[in-house]
Amino acid sequence: MKTYQIHLLRHSITDGNINGQYIGSKDIPLNDIGKEHILQLDEKFIYPGAAAYFTSPMQRCKQTLAMIYPNASPIEIDALRECDFGEFEGLTAEELKDSRDFAEWLASDGQSAPPSGESGVAFGRRVCQAFEKIVEALMSTGIPSAVIVTHGGVIMTLLAQYGLPEAGMSDWAMDPGCGYSIRIHPQLWSSAKKVEVYQTIPLPKEEDDYESEYFFVDAPEAKQEQEEEQP
Repeated sequence: MKTYQIHLLRHSITDGNINGQYIGSKDIPLNDIGKEHILQLDEKFIYPGAAAYFTSPMQRCKQTLAMIYPNASPIEIDALRECDFGEFEGLTAEELKDSRDFAEWLASDGQSAPPSGESGVAFGRRVCQAFEKIVEALMSTGIPSAVIVTHGGVIMTLLAQYGLPEAGMSDWAMDPGCGYSIRIHPQLWSSAKKVEVYQTIPLPKEEDDYESEYFFVDAPEAKQEQEEEQP
């Protein structure tokens, strides 16, 4: 039976990443470090191509996609935006440490909404609905593969919901400019709404590229094996 591939990529580095700010709906671009980071990754590693390209409408995602896939004509999906942090946008945990609203939001494990922001439940519902529409579109049209450039929170939410092996959101963390490839088996998707997570991306050009200066987050089971091997 035909399968479908989707490559999920997190955007590259912004000032918000460096400063530790809550950046969701704030539309900030890549900084010079982020642009150089992508250029170096693209030179040393391989980003898989696809038949279709999708992106969050945020500058940081569109810029990342354009640098990696300059000939692509991506479709912008508004629902692939990061969570809206409301009044916490642009602020750091240190700046918010005395805020009662911030303490209550943290205590809810992000499931409640920041003031004027979006709850974790609403965010999860939004991105999952968008993802399911993309999967169904691929299968209905026969398009075999897609690249989605979006945000770390979006990718972690999707893999925690649909990914096999099953793991929590934090287990699916990834560095900027990196991500995961998933394989959709139509029968498994129809019966269980699950996808196979089969590799991290970008891919090394040669085996010894695994020794590079760049850190790649392994799939959860590989992480556990590494931790068990450490003294």
